[in-house]
Amino acid sequence: MSGDSARNKRNGFETMDGNKMPNMPLKKIAFTVIGIVAATIVVFSSAFQIKEQEQAVLITFGKAQAVTQPGLHFKIPLIQQVRKVNTTIQGFSIGYDPRSGVSVPDESMMITSDFNFIDVDFYVEYRYSDPVKALYASSNPLAILKNISQSCIRTVIGSYPVDDVLTTGKNEIQAAIKEMILECLAEQDIGIQLVNITIQDSEPPTAEVMEAFKAVENAKQGKETALNNANKYRNEQIPSAQAKSDGIIKDAEAQKTQRINEATAQVARFNAMYEEYIKNPTVTKQRMFYETMENVLPELKVIIQGTGNNIQTIYPLDSFTGTNTQN
Repeated sequence: MSGDSARNKRNGFETMDGNKMPNMPLKKIAFTVIGIVAATIVVFSSAFQIKEQEQAVLITFGKAQAVTQPGLHFKIPLIQQVRKVNTTIQGFSIGYDPRSGVSVPDESMMITSDFNFIDVDFYVEYRYSDPVKALYASSNPLAILKNISQSCIRTVIGSYPVDDVLTTGKNEIQAAIKEMILECLAEQDIGIQLVNITIQDSEPPTAEVMEAFKAVENAKQGKETALNNANKYRNEQIPSAQAKSDGIIKDAEAQKTQRINEATAQVARFNAMYEEYIKNPTVTKQRMFYETMENVLPELKVIIQGTGNNIQTIYPLDSFTGTNTQN
C-alpha cells in the first residue's frame, strides 16, 4: 500500500474501490436529520385546531383554561396539554335502546298518582356549556345528567294521573320535568346544559291494560265527537231561533204600536164625544143609547105595550136612527 492510501484511511476514506465517505460529514448529516425531525415533531405537537362545534381546555401545570375560539392555536410541548369538548347538541334515551328500539323496563316503568303502572320513554338533548367544568367538576357529567333526569321524570310522572300521561297532559309533563332538571343542574354546576326533553312514547305495561286504555280513549273520542256534533247543531239552530225571536219581538212592537194608536184614537173620540156631551147632555145620551142598542141588538123586535089595547110595535130600531128599514 502506498503512502497516499495509508493517509486516506487515516482520514476516513476508502480507496477508489471502497468508495467510503468521510466520517465527520456523516455525523453532521445524522445530527441535522435528527434536528429536523425533532423540530417537525415540536412544531406539529405545539399546534392544535379547534373546529366550529368544539371547545378546548388548555392545561398548564395542572391549571385549566378554556379555549373557545375556533381556528389554529399553539401550546408549549411537554408542558401544556389540550383536551377537546364537543359542544354540539347531543342526546341519549331513557326507557328504550335507540339502536334496537327495545324497551328497558328498569328505566321506562313508572307509577302514576292514581297508582297505575305505565311505560314512558324519553329522549334527552344536551350540550356542554363550560368545557372546564365538564372535564373537572365531575368525573362523569353525562351520568349525573342521566341520573338527575330519571329522578325528575319519576317525580313528575308520580304527580299526574295515568290519563294525563297517556293523552292530554304530555306537554305539561315535559315542561315540568325540564324545569326541574334545569334547577338541579344549576345546583350541581357541572358544565352541562339541558336543551330539551321529550316524551317519545307512553303506554300501559301489559296488552290487557293497553286494550282497556284504548277502549277508554275510543269512548273519549266518541264523547268529543258527540259534543262537537251537538255544538254544531246548536250553532246551526241559534241563528234560526234568533231570527224567530226577532220576528216575534217585531210583531209585538207592531201590535203595541197598533194598540197605542187605537187607544189614542179612542181617547180622542171619547174626548170629542165628551165635548159634545157637555154642550147637549140629553141629546148625546140618547144618541149614545141608540148607537149602543143598534150594535148590541141589531135585529131585535121591540114591542111596547101600553094600558088597555094600546099596543105599539117598533121594529127595527133603525127608525130611531133615521133609517127607513121595513119589517
